[in-house]
Amino acid sequence: MAPLADLYQVSMAYGHWRAGRHRAPAAAELFFRRPPFRGSFVLGAGLAEGLRGLRAFRFSAADVAYLRSVLPSTTDDAFFDYLATLDASEVTVTAIPEGSVVFARVPFLQVKGPLLVVQLLETTLLCLVNYASLVATNAARFRLLAGPDMKLMEMGLRRAQGPDGALSASKYSYIGGFDCTSNILAGKLYGIPVRGTIAHSFVMSFRCLEEVQPRELPPRAGGDPVDLAALAASWLQRVCDLLQTPPAKANQGELAAFVSYAVTFPCDFQGLLDTYCVRRSGLPNFCAVALALHQLGYQAIGVRLDSGDLAQQSKEIRRVFRACGAHFQVPWFGTIPITVSNDISEQSLEEFRREGSEIDMIGIGTNLVTCPLQPSLGCVYKLVEVNGSPCLKLTEDEEKMTIPGTKMIYRLYDAAGHPFMDLMALEEEPSPSAGQELGIRVLGRLGETTKVIPSTVEPLHRTYFRDGQVCEPLPSLPEVRTHAQVSLNLLSPAHRRLHEPQPYPVRPALPTFPLGNAAW
Repeated sequence: MAPLADLYQVSMAYGHWRAGRHRAPAAAELFFRRPPFRGSFVLGAGLAEGLRGLRAFRFSAADVAYLRSVLPSTTDDAFFDYLATLDASEVTVTAIPEGSVVFARVPFLQVKGPLLVVQLLETTLLCLVNYASLVATNAARFRLLAGPDMKLMEMGLRRAQGPDGALSASKYSYIGGFDCTSNILAGKLYGIPVRGTIAHSFVMSFRCLEEVQPRELPPRAGGDPVDLAALAASWLQRVCDLLQTPPAKANQGELAAFVSYAVTFPCDFQGLLDTYCVRRSGLPNFCAVALALHQLGYQAIGVRLDSGDLAQQSKEIRRVFRACGAHFQVPWFGTIPITVSNDISEQSLEEFRREGSEIDMIGIGTNLVTCPLQPSLGCVYKLVEVNGSPCLKLTEDEEKMTIPGTKMIYRLYDAAGHPFMDLMALEEEPSPSAGQELGIRVLGRLGETTKVIPSTVEPLHRTYFRDGQVCEPLPSLPEVRTHAQVSLNLLSPAHRRLHEPQPYPVRPALPTFPLGNAAW
C-alpha cells in the first residue's frame, strides 16, 4: 500500500537521507491538545486501521515513479532506490487499547523506529485516528444523553463526507455506542447490525387500494390466502370508530402502501406515519393494517416519525396503541416500538429527556456523521526523541509546546473505582504502585508539587506492533464497543457530564521532565 503522506514528509525524508540521519532511532507521539465538543474526553479509535496500514507500508514501483515526477530533478536517484526498500519492519507501536477513554495530551499511540520511517507515517496515522476518534466520541455523547436502554441507529450515509467518510462513520458510531446502521455496505464489511424502515417516496407512490398487487396473504399458521387489502379496510372502520376520526380522512394511497408492504414483509411490517396527517391518516391506517396482520397471526414491529414535535407525538401514538390493544384485546399492541428521526441533535435528546417521551429508537444522521459542533479533533503527531535525546518544541503559543522524551502512561483510580488522574513518567523510571504516595507537578506553577495516593494503578499502553507484525490480538468490533462503554462508565459523573465537565488532570510525575513545566 502506498503511504498516505503529504509531500513535505517525503521532502524531509530526502533531507534526512542526504544527511545520513535516516536510520537514527526516533520516537513520536500522537495526541490531541484539547477535548472536542467542550467535553473532557475522547474515545480513542482507528488503532486497528492504523496497524493494518503499518503492515502494508511500502512504496511500489509506480509510487516511486510518481515521486520522481514531483520531487526536484536534482533529487539523487539512489534515494528513490532506497524508498523502494522501505517497510515498517523496524517500527514498534505502543498504544492505548481502541475504545478507551483518552484525555488531552495523553499519547493515544507512540511510534518508534528509524527517523525517516517514523516521519513518513505521520499523516497516515493522523488520517486514520483523527476522524475515527472524533465520530466515536460524538456517538458516545449521543449514547450518554439517550441512556443505556434507548436504541440508536446511525443513518448518515447520504449526508457523510463521501463514501469513505460514511463507512468510517458507521463503524466508529457503532464503537461509540450505536446499535445499528442503515448502511448495508458497512453491515457487510464490519458485521454491524443493519436496520431500516420505509421512506415517504414508497408511501407517496400509491394512490388507491386497487394498485396493491399481490394483495392476498396466507395466515401464518397455514390455510387459504386472505385478501389483506379488504381485511385492512374493514379494520380501518373499526379503528376510526374507536379513535373518533372520520375514515374518509385516512389517505387511501397510504393505506395501499402499508398493505403492500405488509404483504411483502408480513413478519417485519412497520409504518412511516407522517407522509400525510399522523393523527387522521398515518396512525389509523397503520393500526388497521397491523390489526389485520394480527388476525392472520403476524405481529407488526414498529412505526417511524420523521417530522413535527416528536416527543409529544410519541406519547399520543402510545396512547392510541394502548387503547387499540385494550379495546381489541391485543396485549402486545401497546408496546409497538416507536422510532423517530429528523435532524436529531444533542439538543433534541435533551428535549426528549426534559419533556418525556415514548420513543424506543432514534435514527441520527447529519449531526452524528458530520460532527457539526466540531468537525475536526485536531490530533497531532510530534517527535519526542531522536538518537536517545529528548525533543522539545518551544513556541510562543504555549498550547503547541510539547512534552519531551518517551513516556509511560499510568491511569490512577480512587477508592470508588473512578480514574482521577493520568500520570506521565519517563520510560526508565520505576512504575507507580497502588497505595504508594506519588509526587505530582502542579500545572502552571513552577516548582510547586502535590501528592496523591491511588487505590489502583493501570498502565495504559500496550505493544501492538513489532518486527513488521501486529503482536497483540486485536479485539472484534463488538468487543471494542463493549470496552468503550465500560471505559465510559468508569468515569466519575463530574468528568463524564457533557456540559461544563470538571477538567481531567494529566500530570508529570516527579522528578520527570525537568524541562517540561513550560509545556504544561
